[in-house]
Amino acid sequence: MLAISSASVHDVPVKLRTATAVAGAAGAISLTACSLTAPPAAHTAAFGRKSAMASSAAPAHPATASPSVPARPGGTAAVTIAAVGDTMLGSTPDLPPYPATYLDPVKRILSTGAQIVFGNLEGTLTTATASKCGPSGAAANCYAFRDPPDYVHYFKDAGFTILNNANNHSMDFGPVGQAQTVQTIHAADLAQTGLPGEITLVTSNGIRVAFLAFAPYRYTASLLDLPAAHALIRQAANEASVVVVYMHAGAEGPAADHVTGHEEYYLGEDRGNPEAFAHLAIDSGASLVIASGPHVLRGIQFWHGHLIAYSLGNFAGYGNFGTDDDLALSAILHVTLSSTGQFERARLYPLQFTGQGQPAPGGNAAAFVARISQEDFGSSAARISALGAIQPP
Repeated sequence: MLAISSASVHDVPVKLRTATAVAGAAGAISLTACSLTAPPAAHTAAFGRKSAMASSAAPAHPATASPSVPARPGGTAAVTIAAVGDTMLGSTPDLPPYPATYLDPVKRILSTGAQIVFGNLEGTLTTATASKCGPSGAAANCYAFRDPPDYVHYFKDAGFTILNNANNHSMDFGPVGQAQTVQTIHAADLAQTGLPGEITLVTSNGIRVAFLAFAPYRYTASLLDLPAAHALIRQAANEASVVVVYMHAGAEGPAADHVTGHEEYYLGEDRGNPEAFAHLAIDSGASLVIASGPHVLRGIQFWHGHLIAYSLGNFAGYGNFGTDDDLALSAILHVTLSSTGQFERARLYPLQFTGQGQPAPGGNAAAFVARISQEDFGSSAARISALGAIQPP
C-alpha cells in the first residue's frame, strides 16, 4: 500500500512559474521567466516578495541542429523534450579540473533537435557551508553535494533549459542553500521546478508545457501524498496542453534496476511506489513521466498511450556517484509530443561513464533498458530497437 497523508493540495499554495522557449535560427533558446506568486516563506530572504522578470538569449546550439519546429503534416507544431537523470559536477572542494568542457562529449546529443532540455540537479548551487552532515561532514552514509553557483552557466551552455529540485539532495545545505540554488537558476534565465505546490510553465513552438516534479520529502512536491499530487497534476493539466511529471522515486543501487510494483525503501526511507505513482500521474493528466533516483537505468512502459521512463540513472557526476556494474550505464531520452500531449516518437541515446563520472556516447543502455522493460512490464513494455528508437507495444 502507498503511504497517503491527510494533506491536500489546498494546504500548499500553488505557485506558477512561466517561461517562454523561443527557437532561434540556429536552434538557440531564450527564456523569459516570471514568478507569478511569492515564494514560500523559507525562500523570502533570497527572493523578496516581488515578482521578477528577466530574459536573455542562451548560447546557440550547433548550426547543424535539427529545425526547432519538427516538420509535421498540416503544419501543426510538436515539442521535443530531452531529459536526463541525476546531474552534478563534483562537490566543493572536489571539482572537475575543467568544468567548462566536462559535458562537451554529450552536448550535441543533449540539445540537438530538442526545444526543452530537462535535468535533475542532484545537489545545490550554493556558497553555504552548513550541511546536513554536520560540521565534520563525515557522518556515515551522509553525502552533501554543492557546486559553486557559477556552475549554472556550464549547465546552460550544455543546453539545459529547466532543472529540477525535487530530490534528496536539494536541502543538503538547508533552506539557505536551497534558496540560493533556486535563485541562481532563475538568475541564469533557466527554469526550475520541484518545490511544494510548484507548477512551471514553459512555452515552446506555441505549445504550453507544464513541468511538475515530486520526491518523498516535505521540502518538495511530495509523491507520498497522493491526493495532493493528483490535485496538483490536474491543476497543471488545466494550465497547459502538455504536462510533464518528474518523480525522484524508488530504491537505490545496482540491485535496484527493476520496478517492483510495490512500495520501495532505501536505508529505511519510504521512496514511494514508482509504478503506482506514475500511473496516477498519467491518469491525472500527465502526458509524460520521467524519473531518476535509483542511480541505475530502469525500464520504460506505456500507460494509456503515454511513455513512462522509470529511471534515467545518473547523467554526470565528478566522483559524486558510483560507476560499477549497472551504475556505469546511462542515457539521454528524447521524446516528441504533439500539441495535445500525445506521444509521437522517442529515442534513447546510450551513454557510458569515463574518468570520474564523465558521460560519453556509447555502451549498451538501449539493449539493457529493452530487456528490463520486457521483464518488468510484459505487454505494456516499450519496444526499443538496437539503435534506441522507442515505440509503444
